[in-house]
Order: sequence, then structure tokens, then C-alpha cells
Amino acid sequence: MTLTSLPTSIASPSGGLGKMFSPDVSSSDSPSFGQMLQSALGQVNTLQTHAGQMAQAFAQGKTSDIHTVMIASEQATLALQMTTQIRNKAVDAYQEIMRIAM
Repeated sequence: MTLTSLPTSIASPSGGLGKMFSPDVSSSDSPSFGQMLQSALGQVNTLQTHAGQMAQAFAQGKTSDIHTVMIASEQATLALQMTTQIRNKAVDAYQEIMRIAM
């Protein structure tokens, strides 16, 4: 299997996990924190949905390429783990600020 046979979201440097937390905005205004967070969570959800669909297609025999199924699954897993770690760090920072304020 060559790199060119992989989906473009995996093979291209601008796709995959590196693009997950970069906001998709076309206006010249910078996005708000809420917009960036919503965009990032939407991309994580898209990766999860795509991995589930690929696993289901593999289980039904519609595709025989286990490599792309596993890559999509690992991308979704890593995206969810990264999101969880970012959430944990944000909660830790909030708790530290609350300790300092008292």
C-alpha cells in the first residue's frame, strides 16, 4: 500500500490530527473562544463518526482494507484523548485560579 492510496485527510500534511484544532474561518475577524472550541469538538465528532462508519463497512464486508479502517480508528482515538487532556488541563488551571483567588 502506498501513501497515495490513503485518504487525503490522512496523507496530506494539512489534514488529519494536525488540522483538528485549527479553526475553519473564512472571515478576517478572529474567531471567539467558543467558536474555536465548537469547531474543534465538531472535528473530533467527525473523526469518531467516520471511524465508526468505516468499521461498520469493514464488518459488513463492503471494504477489505483494514489499514485505512485502523488508521481512522487511531485518529479518532488520539483526537478524543487529546480533547480529554486539554479539558483536564483547563479544569486544573481553573481550580488553581480559584485557589489563588481565596
